[in-house]
Amino acid sequence: MARILNLAVLLSGSGRTLENLQQAINAGRLSARIVVVVSSKRQAYGLERARQHGLDAVAVPRRDYSTPQAFNAAINAVLAPYAVDLVVLAGFLSLYEPPPALVGRVLNVHPALLPAFGGQGFYGDRVHQAVLDAGVKLSGCTVHFADAAYDHGPIIAQVAVPVEDDDTVATLAARVFAAECQVYPQAIQWLAEDRLCIEGPRVRVLPTPAASVLSQGMSR
Repeated sequence: MARILNLAVLLSGSGRTLENLQQAINAGRLSARIVVVVSSKRQAYGLERARQHGLDAVAVPRRDYSTPQAFNAAINAVLAPYAVDLVVLAGFLSLYEPPPALVGRVLNVHPALLPAFGGQGFYGDRVHQAVLDAGVKLSGCTVHFADAAYDHGPIIAQVAVPVEDDDTVATLAARVFAAECQVYPQAIQWLAEDRLCIEGPRVRVLPTPAASVLSQGMSR
């Protein structure tokens, strides 16, 4: 039996990933509830999407804080009253530093096949333009446990998509996002079903639910 995960969603933009996760929850494909949404930008449309679904939505503008440490402390103060099981990064443009209780409980999705085309400054259309400039034949998306570096941490799942000869940034981005919409809820569901086991830098997806998972402390 899957447990119901309490999710905190961190975003900086339109909230398309938030919308996808909420739709998966509503459809019964994701055993989770979104308990709070935090945006690093006051005008991000993702906040409005959250409110449309009756979710708690809070802006913690990055520009209001002089240091990354102060910014992260403000986010964690918002999360503190909620019984958060998992922090889900959904187009969040800053490096998030969780409190001790949430270390190892942060997921991210990146619009490329990490470790390629990742790191600080690689987000949104910048990633897809870099892929096209490199002339590679495959791109895709990566879901991973986030750690103290941009786009780094044990990889849970990757989905490859072809890069077509006539692709533009927009067409490639659309194809990659369609893959994200499938794999991100799936990865969270595996976690809800206790099927993810971290073994060093790798994540193994167990075929059946296990009583004890995530050797680095994910299970409570």
